Amino acid sequence: MDALMLSRLQFAVATFFHFIFVPLTLGLVILIAIMETIYVRTGDELYKRQAKFWGKIFIVNFAIGVLTGITLEFQFGTNWSRYSKYVGDIFGSLLAIEATTSFFLESTFLAVWIFGWNRLSPKVHLLAIWLVAAASNASAYWIIMANAWMQNPVGYVLRGDRAELDNFLAVVTNNFGWQQYFHTLSGAYILAGFFVMGVSAYHILRRQHLEFFTKSFRFGLIFALIFSVAEVVQGHIHGAEVAKIQPAKLAAMEAHWDTRANAPQTLFLIPDEKNERNLLEFGKIPGALSMLAYHSPSAVVKGLKDFPKDERPPVALTFISFRIMVALGFLFVLLTAVGWLWRNNLEAHPRFLRLLIWAIPLPYIALQTGWIVAEVGRQPWIVYGLMKTQAAVSPIAVSQVGTTLVGFIALYSLLGFVAFYLIRKFAIAGPEPAAAAIPTGGPSAAAGPQEEPGEASGTFVEEG
Repeated sequence: MDALMLSRLQFAVATFFHFIFVPLTLGLVILIAIMETIYVRTGDELYKRQAKFWGKIFIVNFAIGVLTGITLEFQFGTNWSRYSKYVGDIFGSLLAIEATTSFFLESTFLAVWIFGWNRLSPKVHLLAIWLVAAASNASAYWIIMANAWMQNPVGYVLRGDRAELDNFLAVVTNNFGWQQYFHTLSGAYILAGFFVMGVSAYHILRRQHLEFFTKSFRFGLIFALIFSVAEVVQGHIHGAEVAKIQPAKLAAMEAHWDTRANAPQTLFLIPDEKNERNLLEFGKIPGALSMLAYHSPSAVVKGLKDFPKDERPPVALTFISFRIMVALGFLFVLLTAVGWLWRNNLEAHPRFLRLLIWAIPLPYIALQTGWIVAEVGRQPWIVYGLMKTQAAVSPIAVSQVGTTLVGFIALYSLLGFVAFYLIRKFAIAGPEPAAAAIPTGGPSAAAGPQEEPGEASGTFVEEG
């Protein structure tokens, strides 16, 4: 492998590992803030225990996400210095704003929230977690807008051998970026909802802390249901934007080879990239691709054959990733709809609860495949239509990139083991006993909710 391929692999490893932790951070912090809001308004200790329990998992997830994000940004200087030189005036400004505002705000107020229990008034403590939530989601905005500029470069001028910022407002109001932002946030909120439902289902099956986890389950269910439906709707809107801005990506997503009006959508096929065709096509819907992409069945959809071969994205990987993402998106709607129907009698549906435990990884897969579509589907461009990826890599020795790639894999494997061990440990252990969570300075409550008879507080009970 050359330095270009190794650098791409290294960035992919760092990005995919980092993004394991980002979406749970974005969604779970909002659920925690909602739980604490109910506690402050009602004085019900159960909601305080919920905020503390899910907050413990959030802290571990947040810490690993921050650490991996820092190492990721260094690669723009080490492995992609030519890219940084060419567009650093634009790309760097967005990352600088994210670091100096959102990142420091969320880090500071997360520390206030962690150490402020019983030291701050309940309302001030509540404000801290809402500021963490706002800053986390604002941080995602700046980073996604930086990526969106690579997808749809706007607000720049070319001067010499550099692209320089010309219209900051155009950059931060990039419609493609807003579509990408809402699409990513909806996916993150779905993931947080399924994570909470899955962990809650584990405890409900074992009849542990039933009131606690039944209410947690409903928080996750409502969150996931709302954004599962929103994701399907917004995904269609975003797809139309992709068709307009990146027609080659759309063609790769659908393995669409020939330019034609009334373009069909084929539900099942195997792309044959070498021979520029598809195998085993069936489930063809006439005009559906034209309708979905351009809202007219007679619209012309440009095929891959009309793009130069050196400007086509990898078709098979883009196509398969897109199909997985879409299939999982509709599955989330189905699962949350069933959960809504059975929300008042969850214990009567143990198979569904077990299914939700196994479903925890599915939103992670959907988000990762979504980013494969976004990034691989943009190739061979690192900045779409402006700079190719092969021109962006640093003049660096293969041995150096290979060594750091191995180092990243080893480091991330260790961090991943520690993170998943701690998250699993805290999730299985359950919340603090009610008596231990009584505050010294929070809203008064006659008594915290009592555990039901026979519950094993904070223990791992195997099914017999």
